[in-house]
Amino acid sequence: MPHLTIEYSANLDSRVDFAKLCRTIHATILGTGLFELGAVRVRTIQSRDYAIADLLPENGFIDMSFRIGRGRKAAEKKVTGEAIFKAVSDELSSLFETPHFALSLEIREIDPELSWKKNAIHPRLRASNG
Repeated sequence: MPHLTIEYSANLDSRVDFAKLCRTIHATILGTGLFELGAVRVRTIQSRDYAIADLLPENGFIDMSFRIGRGRKAAEKKVTGEAIFKAVSDELSSLFETPHFALSLEIREIDPELSWKKNAIHPRLRASNG
């Protein structure tokens, strides 16, 4: 259940290749070796309306939320978060050249008692690897 959601300010549409960023994050998540291919989801949500800091129109943000199931050690979660944050920071380094960009990441564990899932992708991928 590793789902990473990228919420971002609409003024970044012309400055960030979000399809590429999603693939970078996807590869980074898989590179940790902690998550199964069929479970990884990376997606974007554009925020059309927002008010950031001093309200300058050039201010932009990317806020990433990484939801994972329970069962990983704190050290594993920390290494994963650091890997994702570094990969994104590296890919978006040009945005930090101006004082108008904010990047954040939070990892959240999902309570298995309060989470329902139905996935036809897992069986297909498991069969092709088995």
